[in-house]
Amino acid sequence: MDKIKVGVVGVGYLGQFHAEKYAKMEGVELVGVVDSDLSRAREIAKRHHTQPFFHHSDLYDKVQAVSIAVPTPSHHSIAKDFFLHGIDILLEKPIAKTLEETDELIGLAESKELVLQVGHLERFNGALVATEGMVQDPVFIESHRLGPFSGRETDVDVVIDLMIHDIDILLCLTKAEVRKIHATGLPVLTPYADFANARIEFENGCVASLTASRVSKDKTRRTRIFQPDGTLTIDYLTQKAFWTKKAASSGKREPSGIVTEEIPVTKVDALESEIYSFLRSVKHREKVRVSGRDGKKALKVAFQILEKIEEDMRKKKGWHN
Repeated sequence: MDKIKVGVVGVGYLGQFHAEKYAKMEGVELVGVVDSDLSRAREIAKRHHTQPFFHHSDLYDKVQAVSIAVPTPSHHSIAKDFFLHGIDILLEKPIAKTLEETDELIGLAESKELVLQVGHLERFNGALVATEGMVQDPVFIESHRLGPFSGRETDVDVVIDLMIHDIDILLCLTKAEVRKIHATGLPVLTPYADFANARIEFENGCVASLTASRVSKDKTRRTRIFQPDGTLTIDYLTQKAFWTKKAASSGKREPSGIVTEEIPVTKVDALESEIYSFLRSVKHREKVRVSGRDGKKALKVAFQILEKIEEDMRKKKGWHN
């Protein structure tokens, strides 16, 4: 059977890992990598025994599918070019810089019946996958995505950089419309919000609190889901999940407390799982796990949170004045 011919556009921090995964996969041919930094393109191409290219147009007649891991402002123009040439796309998050750009990409993919998968990596995390079907009528959801400053994402706020992962998961879990958002944030080491908290109320009554920080000492990636029948804890770093519930009565008038059970989890390489999922969609024309419309929903809520943060910062500035 013919191999799926793929390329990677943008081989910086994230893109290099896409190239690494493709290069090792059976049934896949990594035709080449593209980067505007010529030395970087050559370095990654040499590492994975493929060809370096210096403009994404060099791949048009050579590949069936691409991963795009360039800076967000270039997502729309590059993805559009590939769609116009009939090529399937795995597009790193966030899907685009604006909702208008997002709509155009979704429209192109759907009209041409092409694959558009958005790189919300945590959807493929073993701990989250193991808990599928366990979330029933959540009352409150809290997520913490914290870590030290890496110095990589200095041109974007922490909502788009980190919190958007938890926004995507939250929307997937609640399956409800957003009713109200309160948010606060502050810049610490960049001109943008490096810390942010958002309280989101949904039409079905569920409330969520999302906290993201890239200026914290310790790294944390955790979600807790409170339901009438118990609490689900998902740890994305350790890929562990736990179910906490009221213990059965011991025969006395008062319950004996609570019990916590670890949920069996098959630990995975989330990026590898994400790419395998994308390639299955390319090969079999299957529905993707994280669609362009999913990417748009997460981006829309992220923008709403940013608006609330800006409002909050203007108020605080007014108070200080």
